[in-house]
Amino acid sequence: MTRENEPDGVRVTVLGCGGSAGVPLIGGADGAGDWGRCDPAEPRNRRTRSSIVLETASGERLLVDTSPDLRGQLLTCRVPGIDAILFTHAHADHITGLDDVRILNRIAGRPLPAYATAPVLAEITARFPYAFRPWKPPGFFRPVLETHPIAADEILNFHGLEIRVFAQDHGYGPSLGLRAGGFGYSTDVVRLDDAAFAALAGVEVWMVDCFGLTPHPTHAHLSLVLDWAARVGARRTVLTHMGTDIDWAAVGAMLPAGVEVGFDGMVLDARRPG
Repeated sequence: MTRENEPDGVRVTVLGCGGSAGVPLIGGADGAGDWGRCDPAEPRNRRTRSSIVLETASGERLLVDTSPDLRGQLLTCRVPGIDAILFTHAHADHITGLDDVRILNRIAGRPLPAYATAPVLAEITARFPYAFRPWKPPGFFRPVLETHPIAADEILNFHGLEIRVFAQDHGYGPSLGLRAGGFGYSTDVVRLDDAAFAALAGVEVWMVDCFGLTPHPTHAHLSLVLDWAARVGARRTVLTHMGTDIDWAAVGAMLPAGVEVGFDGMVLDARRPG
């Protein structure tokens, strides 16, 4: 079935699915990178910092987080423009590509809406004050964002696509998960409450944080994710925000049916449930 016949569907481009330092890490014996358990010969093990783009059936695009790798991600994934941005939280690996938004402003010809909780918008504004000053046309020599505070359990209508955001526990602070049609996204999370599972009920595709093989104070690990996946019951559960413990082939071979290791450049299509 084509997307033209699925007006309530959402197309997801995975710009990056790596942890805060990417894969490989800076370093290594020869300076070419520390790959940990990941096979450097497998291109799907090379991961930039986590970010996605949601695209509606009519072509509008919502960028989720502005990673430090944003410019290269958009070029590699051939994303020609963005209509708005949603920030899940204000950690550096999710916001420090913000300067590249000025080119997205030029493409759109206008300031871009920025959606996040009020505390997250306050923190990003404090770190990038120039990006939130009013626009004085013509041209964009700096990024220009217009703030739109949202709260957990709020529903954002993005060009006809309803996006519900929900609270997640990121260990030392909160993050936002989201549900858009049949797609759910839960990056940077170590605990999910009943309200989060209720928001995810019935998703077709769920992309979820899985930093490593062993417990971590701020990120989910593999056995925990598998427990969550059984509860959510999505047709596809896709791992993201992965560190150097998660080798694409080795971990992929040990996963149950319906669970898979994500990779940069992956494209997911999710139909609206029901």
